Amino acid sequence: MDKDNGRVFALLIDADNVSPKYLSAIIEEMTTKYGSLSYRRIYGDFTETRKKAWKEVLRDNSLTPVQQYENTVGKNSSDSALIIDAMDILYTGKVDGFCIVSSDGDFTRLASRLRESQMYVVVMGEEKTPRSIRMACDKFITLENLIESDDDEPKKGSSGKKDSRKRQQVLDRKFVISLMTDIINDNDNNGRATHLGELGSKIDARYPDFDTRDYGYSTLSKMVEETEGFELSKKGTAYYVALATTDRKGDVYAFARDIILKNGATGMNISELSNRIHANYPAFSPKAYGYSQFHKFVSSIPGAHLYSEENGKRVVIEE
Repeated sequence: MDKDNGRVFALLIDADNVSPKYLSAIIEEMTTKYGSLSYRRIYGDFTETRKKAWKEVLRDNSLTPVQQYENTVGKNSSDSALIIDAMDILYTGKVDGFCIVSSDGDFTRLASRLRESQMYVVVMGEEKTPRSIRMACDKFITLENLIESDDDEPKKGSSGKKDSRKRQQVLDRKFVISLMTDIINDNDNNGRATHLGELGSKIDARYPDFDTRDYGYSTLSKMVEETEGFELSKKGTAYYVALATTDRKGDVYAFARDIILKNGATGMNISELSNRIHANYPAFSPKAYGYSQFHKFVSSIPGAHLYSEENGKRVVIEE
């Protein structure tokens, strides 16, 4: 995504579920990466004492407050007002997308409905945001990723790269590497190189809450560049990603055969073998060798013999 694509967004903020400390970062993220903001509205009961912090930042950021009194105890009238306004804006036909800022899963259906109308939907919420709305949008952004805490400051003697944040809902890094490998392999099989932007788009399409900042990287290119098993190259102004040649064919076969042999006549469980291979070759995928499953790849190792045991399959080398 790039603001040069000319997309126009409506920014709708749920003041009941978001802290004002994120506001500047929210606007910067949207205007530098996604497009311009034609509507900037925030919903809540600003007569409440706890909303005082919001009142102090509204004017400086050109936000239009939509005052909603709590008419019924336990009912959030702000949610209803945001949803109604979103549909009204949709029918004007004057925007290309929406940015909904809330950690409330109640907006899941709204996000889905807007996407059904061909709107590009960005949702921003805190770590606690439910999985349902994360998957209902085109792109989910964790608000904690947008600002630096004291713990994010580089310490003396460090490389300056931020440590990745440990979060419950963050995709496992090994899974992300496997996903990138599959995408690159699919393109290779179709005779195409993988453009860096295409790689990011395909990951976002499957997992809208994917964010390289969760792993300590500011950009996807930096993550690819520093992940063993991938090669980043530049052609003109475009960047392309490929699997490192050292991860291919003979090297992996030789590595796998060697560690199996070191286990002697007892061999080893193929789950353990898989862990060892992935630890040494992070971008490894059996699909690169023409096999849909790992045990079929193991069967192709010269001299390998598989047999079943209580904990799965075991492999030995018979010479």
